[in-house]
Amino acid sequence: MWYHKPVINKELLQSLPNLKIVASSGVGIDHLDLNLLSSYGVKVSNTPFIVSTDTADLAMALMLASSRRLVEGYEMAVSPDTEYFPADWLGTEVSGATLGIVGMGTIGYKVAERAKSFEMKILYHNRNQRKKEEESAVGAVYCKKIDDLLQQSDFVLLAVNLTPETHKLIGKRELELMKPTATLINISRGLVVDQDALVEALQNKTIKAAALDVTYPEPLPRDHPLLKLKNVIITPHIGSATKKTRRVMMEEMSESIQAGLAGLPIPREVL
Repeated sequence: MWYHKPVINKELLQSLPNLKIVASSGVGIDHLDLNLLSSYGVKVSNTPFIVSTDTADLAMALMLASSRRLVEGYEMAVSPDTEYFPADWLGTEVSGATLGIVGMGTIGYKVAERAKSFEMKILYHNRNQRKKEEESAVGAVYCKKIDDLLQQSDFVLLAVNLTPETHKLIGKRELELMKPTATLINISRGLVVDQDALVEALQNKTIKAAALDVTYPEPLPRDHPLLKLKNVIITPHIGSATKKTRRVMMEEMSESIQAGLAGLPIPREVL
């Protein structure tokens, strides 16, 4: 499966009685009904680790691009109507700012490692607190309540899996808790954010900006209000989109398929 295609549903499973394994690219498995697949005796694998480094890099790129208004700056620099660069055209500093990471798994932790190099203060909210030595290595402070993180952070990064618990995790209430100078960055899944509430928050300046690698649907309808806002950067779900990573993802999927067909233990099996 690549980009959630083909759709694995009951009709497909019934038409493929000899199916042994579904190998899915990437980390997320929210598009798969694991109970349904298991009931047909079908194994599942994904590629959870290889995508982490590139996705963490993209998170930093989105943070920097949004804070320093790179897209707007580019448009100004190349516009045929530009006669001068205004002296009061300013961005927001990243170095020394507070980054709140929601979801401190492999990707979230790699972002924290990068943010430490920018001398950022790092807060994080997670189902489970990280080991003390892991926190110390990046200078991260655990927030048991997500509200505490939202109220203190200059940048809020979403790096959680999409589950029933995280569906629209960030809605109107959560956005109103954030600073009016804060930026929301989403590298997880579009449905982790209530997009209607996000549009309203951006239009009303409840928060300053958003940088999104994921939306729902993907791509957005061409008349969607998010596409018209100057304080939004949207990229086409490219967290893992580097040549090396995509090649390794395909190799790992092939390895899992071969093992599944041979009846051997499946690397990176989703249980």
